[in-house]
Amino acid sequence: MGEIKVPEKAKLVVGLLAGDKDWFELAGQELEEILDNKVEMVSDIWPFENSSYYESELGSRVFRQFLAFSELFAMDHLADTKLATNGLEQRFGSSFGGGRPVNIDPGYITLGSLVLATTKKQPHRIYLSKGIFAELTLGFESGCWRTWQWTYPDYASASYFGFFSQVRLRLKEQRLESQDKRSG
Repeated sequence: MGEIKVPEKAKLVVGLLAGDKDWFELAGQELEEILDNKVEMVSDIWPFENSSYYESELGSRVFRQFLAFSELFAMDHLADTKLATNGLEQRFGSSFGGGRPVNIDPGYITLGSLVLATTKKQPHRIYLSKGIFAELTLGFESGCWRTWQWTYPDYASASYFGFFSQVRLRLKEQRLESQDKRSG
């Protein structure tokens, strides 16, 4: 029988999509409050041109940005985090004229993967709880990010890989700092 071990913590990341770049700063501020975790890293802003899926809600020009948070993240909190971000989307929509002005998708980065939370059931997604599924969106092996047949086209972008690699490196640093504190 295998020994049960609690997995090491990950880095919480949140992908944002919006038609107006001003939503990114507001979303970041609100996320810090509801997640009780400070934004530590902010990606560049990229045009989101891989799909027209969000145009009806966000407009014809959609932008993407990622946030990474400072405190390490217990992976078993992903479903609750997705519920909290869905609630924030709803609050933004009702407070600012309806609809969904910003799409907020949480996930986490480990040394070997990027996992996203979703409400959409698909054969390659694993049910977590409370109507939330997890998707292994990217893998990391031999020093490179690896896509899968289901990886969203924008997540296969080398531009994103640079940011995800920075977050992964910060995760390694934080784990080493944590080990040093325990052994010192």
